[in-house]
Amino acid sequence: MHAIFCTLLKKSMNEDFLHYVWKFQLLSIHDLKTTTKENLLILKTGIHNYNSGPDFLNAQVKIENQLWVGNVEIHLKSSDWYVHNHELDPNYDAVILHVVWEDDLTVFMRNNAPLPVLILKDFIFNSAFNNYRNLFSAKQRWISCENEIHSIDHFIFENWKERLFFERLERKSNEMSAILVANKNDFEAVLFKLLAKNFGLKVNGEAFLSLANSFDFSILRRVRSDENKLTALLFGQSGFLEETIEAEYHQQLKKEFHYLKHKYKLSSISNNQFSFFRMRPPNFPTIRIAQLISLYHLHQGLFSKLLKIKTLKGFYNLFNVDVNLFWKTHYTFHKTSSFSSKKITKQFVNLVLINTIVPLKFLYQKGRGELNEHDFLVFLKKIKPEKNSIISRFNDLKINSRSVLDTQALLELKNNYCAKKLCLRCAIGNHLLQR
Repeated sequence: MHAIFCTLLKKSMNEDFLHYVWKFQLLSIHDLKTTTKENLLILKTGIHNYNSGPDFLNAQVKIENQLWVGNVEIHLKSSDWYVHNHELDPNYDAVILHVVWEDDLTVFMRNNAPLPVLILKDFIFNSAFNNYRNLFSAKQRWISCENEIHSIDHFIFENWKERLFFERLERKSNEMSAILVANKNDFEAVLFKLLAKNFGLKVNGEAFLSLANSFDFSILRRVRSDENKLTALLFGQSGFLEETIEAEYHQQLKKEFHYLKHKYKLSSISNNQFSFFRMRPPNFPTIRIAQLISLYHLHQGLFSKLLKIKTLKGFYNLFNVDVNLFWKTHYTFHKTSSFSSKKITKQFVNLVLINTIVPLKFLYQKGRGELNEHDFLVFLKKIKPEKNSIISRFNDLKINSRSVLDTQALLELKNNYCAKKLCLRCAIGNHLLQR
């Protein structure tokens, strides 16, 4: 092994890479020897253990003519065995081989014999060194593999993107599962809370969620058929009816909310939570609340309707609702503006599909044992790709997106693999390292 490689990697070396080398046997397996010059033959690397305990379980190795069956522990330095207090943990009594980068201290087994040691840097392939160095040495790169990612085999990349998408979908649905439990498994109530947060977009999302959480969904169920009561409920709870405004419509809603507030013992939030700053008028919180009101006034049992829709056109039609006549000539309660329909755009529906409807349907179907992943893939390939700074950077790297399936996968890749330097757990990083 060339000393230059050892020097180059000494500072950047980590145990994850050593795990990777052992797992995929990126070393001269036919010439292995322990530190005591005994011949070593690896029969089974073992099962990679991501929980507490030895790193690889149920491995099989032959040292000289003796077969050993047990566990393998991997460290940068052999002295790390004592740093991690493994000598006090009976889970490590069955370790049969200590795989290290540097052997700086003898570790003893229960019978007081030295634990057999394999020094990886003496046998690792030069190509593995080079590939690892190329991925991890350039700190200024946006992603570690930005010079190579466009050359990844199409089949590998497409399969990895599907896996990334479902990882992202699984995480979103798990977060929703906690909300579902808190709401006694009422999917309609959870849908309302999640839609409210979506309607607030990034800037007002938390404020809209606070609005949805400020009253029990059963109240909305009772008043939704009466547009005036529903409007008074949501604008009253959001604090927009606290002001003194001469507009007749505002006064009418204020009177209605006063009745609802006493009847249901409501406590509204402050409208100071809602931001209008640097937002385009169609995204003003008042307009988004008005659209949410129209949606829930028009559609009873919204979640049940969403479950039955199979096409993108069907979702667009469902969200094609008109706001109240007042809001067609207003953006706030204060001033009259020129007439505009203020309907929910298809682009906005796409966001709602990605962030709420698809993950919630995934959670529902999974819970009932009715999950069909293929249907999700087919549906999402029909939605236009998102536009944001991360997707633009991937475009610059010649990684183009054809649908929201691609963009969601790339967001997962960047945020949960590239940003965390988890190249060794990434199919792209794996492919590059094993070239």
